[in-house]
Amino acid sequence: MQDPNRSALLEIYQQALQAVGGRQAVATYLKHHPLSGRVRLIAVGKAAQSMADGAWEVLGDAIDQALIVSKYGHIDREICHKRGWEAVESGHPLPDLASLHAGQRLLELLREDDPASLLFLISGGASSLLECPVSGVDPGFLRHVNDWLLSSGLGIEAMNWVRKGLSRIKGGGLLQWLGDKPVCALAISDVPGDDPAIIGSGLLVPDASLQAGLRRLRLPEWLAGPVFEGLEQRRTAPPQAPQVVLVANLGLAKQAAARQARALGYAVREEDEFIAGDAAQQGRRLANALLQGDPGVTIWGGETTVRLPPSPGRGGRNQHLALAAAEVLQGHDGVWLLAAGTDGTDGPTEDAGALVDGATGERAATEGMDLEQSLDLADAGSLLEATGDLITTGPTGTGVMDLMIGLKL
Repeated sequence: MQDPNRSALLEIYQQALQAVGGRQAVATYLKHHPLSGRVRLIAVGKAAQSMADGAWEVLGDAIDQALIVSKYGHIDREICHKRGWEAVESGHPLPDLASLHAGQRLLELLREDDPASLLFLISGGASSLLECPVSGVDPGFLRHVNDWLLSSGLGIEAMNWVRKGLSRIKGGGLLQWLGDKPVCALAISDVPGDDPAIIGSGLLVPDASLQAGLRRLRLPEWLAGPVFEGLEQRRTAPPQAPQVVLVANLGLAKQAAARQARALGYAVREEDEFIAGDAAQQGRRLANALLQGDPGVTIWGGETTVRLPPSPGRGGRNQHLALAAAEVLQGHDGVWLLAAGTDGTDGPTEDAGALVDGATGERAATEGMDLEQSLDLADAGSLLEATGDLITTGPTGTGVMDLMIGLKL
């Protein structure tokens, strides 16, 4: 029989997902801010299908052309075909040839002489799923650049400058193809601070710091050449960019989780702190906070990282965090911690995360597995599958980073 407290935590998590679902978020916005006339729809990101479904719910046949770009397995091709929409599945977290095809199709669509309004729906993953690199750059080169950036010691802003410098559409580069067409742009935020310039690498948001920032960096010659040649290939963007409206973010998900927890009768603490940094360290810290805190539900949000060994096992940052928490919770009754991505995936896995308790370590031992060893091998997913603690949702139609929800009786 399912533990009712585990069921309650999963229910709280599901309510949070529903509150930031792409379909509901877009439909609600368009009902209150109606578009008139014909519309051409461009939906890009891991939540592209659900966001496009929300637009269809309100606009219906007023959408006379659409391009839907999302992660492999995240598009309902039957629905897209029925509606006459073009669908492209492409690479994430790194762009592939299909990502370049999607970028080319977008530019072809924008070059068409059509006065219809443009409706952009942007969500997490867009910067990888759709790309138009500068001349001479292919997916293999972009993968090499990504590997170099991750070991370069550069900050995230500098890394984003390099990625934008190699793209014709990032950092507001896409604006040059819009002309004077009316534009409505809606986004689901998957970044800290909800900055539209970072969501999807700012397809519709000019980066005023790009050129000066890149010139301050000491890039290796093999990279500096393509980057600065790319800057020369970027045309001047229009002086006025469209407003990008946020329709869902992590804050809304946390608020919905808190409402559901209260509806179930729990005392609730909604923490403002953004949980970042090493997943194992944060997992242990959150578990200790639960043990030392008052009874009730505690809600955190954020996005952590994992230091991978040379040959990592199965798992993702949320599974890693949860397993580290399970170490601290061992032997304690009446305490649970859920850590899961809101997009339904965790790292390279198809699981969203995990829900652990004080008996996770005991269940692992009966399977001949050890928590500390699994953490060292970055193989949390294998252990958590054996203990029955994995959370698997499939594509959720949203993506506002990660939720951590603790319960203490």
